[in-house]
Amino acid sequence: MGRKLLLENAHIEGIHTYEVYRKHGGYRSVEKALKTMSPDAIVEEVKKSGLRGRGGAGFPTGMKWSFLAKPEGVPRYLLCNADESEPGTFKDRFLMEKIPHLLIEGMIVSSFALGANTSYIYIRGEYSWVVFILEKAIAEAYAKGWLGKNILGTGYDLDLYVNPGAGAYICGEETALIESLEGKRGNPRVKPPFPAVKGLWQAPTVVNNVETIAAVVPIINEGGEEYAKIGIGRSTGTKLISAGGNINKPGVYEIDLGLPMEEFLYSDEWCGGIKNGKRLKACVPGGSSVPILPHFLVCKTATGEDRLMSYESLSDGGFATGSMLGSGGFIVYDEDQCIVRNTWNFTRFYHHESCGQCSPCREGTGWMEKVLWRLENGQGKLSDIDLLVDVAKKIEGNTICPLGDAAAWPVAAAIRHFREEFEWHVNEPKACMERNYGLVKEPVAVV
Repeated sequence: MGRKLLLENAHIEGIHTYEVYRKHGGYRSVEKALKTMSPDAIVEEVKKSGLRGRGGAGFPTGMKWSFLAKPEGVPRYLLCNADESEPGTFKDRFLMEKIPHLLIEGMIVSSFALGANTSYIYIRGEYSWVVFILEKAIAEAYAKGWLGKNILGTGYDLDLYVNPGAGAYICGEETALIESLEGKRGNPRVKPPFPAVKGLWQAPTVVNNVETIAAVVPIINEGGEEYAKIGIGRSTGTKLISAGGNINKPGVYEIDLGLPMEEFLYSDEWCGGIKNGKRLKACVPGGSSVPILPHFLVCKTATGEDRLMSYESLSDGGFATGSMLGSGGFIVYDEDQCIVRNTWNFTRFYHHESCGQCSPCREGTGWMEKVLWRLENGQGKLSDIDLLVDVAKKIEGNTICPLGDAAAWPVAAAIRHFREEFEWHVNEPKACMERNYGLVKEPVAVV
């Protein structure tokens, strides 16, 4: 069993309160960082750790911090991206619900490292109850002297605020998040300039995911080199995985990066295998925006090696035979699931959540939704399949932000790996609808 760095104390009753959290070693990293380390030394420890962004992009965190511009007399900001809206992903919510002080502790250390005196947690609007949990924990931190003026007598000041969004997936993109925080419509900005140079209110800004910031705590407590010993290659440390779909034990798991996917999927310690004794059909390993993997590429790569839960192994072979770790939204499909229906469902989401700023995304997501609806509802043509591939190609790489790519990749991968099933929807136009309503018993064949 892997070591738990973030969720070790999640099971302890009352760990969401300051007193219990402090009793179990909480805020040690703040004491160490503010009293014995310089901001540059903290950044170096994060670099040594090899920590990569846990929100989906996987960019090295220490490197991102080192890009922050430091003009004199200009404030800097740290923004925590808690706008967790990727379908299939719920690990940040779990962390904020269970251990809110861990995030606050990470925010203090990270803000000190970046020279930020005002920081924000931008949280998904639908997480209304989590806002109250965070605000209560922040009030406790202020009362105990961990936030506010002259923290621990070091002369460092920090104010921390929670800002609920309005329920827009697009605000998970860092520049759209900044626009929303400034009180404007959450449209992504054209880059450059990047937020590290001109971010919130045109000041240097760093945006990091909840899990990324929480991981700073064990890195400072134990050292970057110790953290880097966990994992494999450039995929260091632990990762929170939101496991769902047709598995026996859905939930949030903290794994060592490099864990074999077969072990994660079938071991009783983790997902516990496919529900009801069914066969595995496919898996989306990193949230709805990453390419789907058919059953024969889930546990093995195209070259026959074990597929690992790591950034490199999951992307092995590119999109032809691989996928992405993404946000860690691990969605499992059994043999009875309809790939066309699930792809249509994802596309409906991306069409609805497109900000409409870029024509390829605004129009392309709408066309993909319509065509997939036709296929799923018995009105499709064989030419529709190639039309979907063509539309996806025209969206990918042609938008300001990655939402266009996120909409195109699932469609292209589903057709690449499950084309026969798309053709079956054309050749047997009513069969899928009848099966979904329980009128036909035979399952869709595993292809």
